[in-house]
Amino acid sequence: MTDRIELRGLKVFGYHGVFEHERRDGQEFSVDITVWLDLDTAAATDQLTDTFDYGELAQRAAAIVSGPPRNLIESVAGAIADDVMTDARVHAVEAVVHKPNAPIPLTFSDVAVVARRSRRSRSGGSSQ
Repeated sequence: MTDRIELRGLKVFGYHGVFEHERRDGQEFSVDITVWLDLDTAAATDQLTDTFDYGELAQRAAAIVSGPPRNLIESVAGAIADDVMTDARVHAVEAVVHKPNAPIPLTFSDVAVVARRSRRSRSGGSSQ
């Protein structure tokens, strides 16, 4: 499947982390999502109902990130990927959650977790 929809750099404030200050103060997370699906019908009809609405995709991901605190961004990324896979039109998804302000006492530019799901392998691992 080569057709895909990509959402990059969705900024959402959340309260995820294992440390008390992360859950108390929160921080901004960034989310990238790639959804693999057949876009032939949408291309032919030019109708929003024939595709995966990326505005809805952003809202659903934001609701997860801004929702109940989780210890690990692995859990956040997995929840986003699992939510996207509830749409039967989706062949595969990759959800990346960036935590640029992770509590690491060294200089770094980013920490990210990637969760992949596909119809062939719902438990994660490789999809594309």
